[in-house]
Amino acid sequence: MDKPLISIVIATYNRPLLLAELVESLSRQTFKDFEVIIVNDYGESVDKVKALYDDLDIKIIEMEKNSKHVLARNTGIQQAKGEWIMLIDDDDLLVPTHIETMVKESKDYDLLYSDVEIVRFELKNQRRVPVERRLFAYEMDLQGMRRFSTFVASGCLYRRELHDKIGLFDPAVHNYWDWDFFLRVVEQFRVKRVAVAGVLYDFSDFNNNQSKDLEPRKFYLNRLGEKHNLGELPSKNFFLLLEEPEVKQRQAESKVLWDGMSFVSRLVREKEDIR
Repeated sequence: MDKPLISIVIATYNRPLLLAELVESLSRQTFKDFEVIIVNDYGESVDKVKALYDDLDIKIIEMEKNSKHVLARNTGIQQAKGEWIMLIDDDDLLVPTHIETMVKESKDYDLLYSDVEIVRFELKNQRRVPVERRLFAYEMDLQGMRRFSTFVASGCLYRRELHDKIGLFDPAVHNYWDWDFFLRVVEQFRVKRVAVAGVLYDFSDFNNNQSKDLEPRKFYLNRLGEKHNLGELPSKNFFLLLEEPEVKQRQAESKVLWDGMSFVSRLVREKEDIR
């Protein structure tokens, strides 16, 4: 069977150093048959990142105004050429075998997501250095997922045709677009959890990570609950879920691959060479 072409969609806003590390991790992938679509949500230019990684098939889409991450992703998806789509947050990273692993597991499935490591980094010499890492790996309990979602969209792989049947991501639920997407997909399609921690999910103190600030998210959580008849839902981010008793019961074994080394980007290496 021919390898499917994958469109990697990344929404970004004013985080070129982190984006460059993500693209560095893409350049190290053992699976090479993919395009990279970077949607710059009216932030500072990321053209330099594209220029430094001219060995990758990178396309940059410039939003005409800051439209927020959901609409930015939708814009990227609409221009994707691949049979499959992989979503990645601009501050997350992939281990070198992640895409290859997901493709190998994709037979007979429509959406696959992997386990992740939640990582706190410190920024040293313009590169991220890990200071804490915790495994985030849970059985796919569909009923349990209606109360506490353990679906991490970053690094997930799915057939592009899903959007033809269920539509694009819903900006009305904003922070919970990914949970909403998962709930819509499992109603009609085949979903698989891949028990490999192939994604490094950034939860750093210096980073402007929206999942940390829970209070503004409550409005959208209530909207998600109403949309899917989920009832009253507790506000939790992925890090807090690690200590949730109901979620702990779903803990599962996973294969951890990351060697703990930083992903030093060409952007940083070039700046060091100039000095």
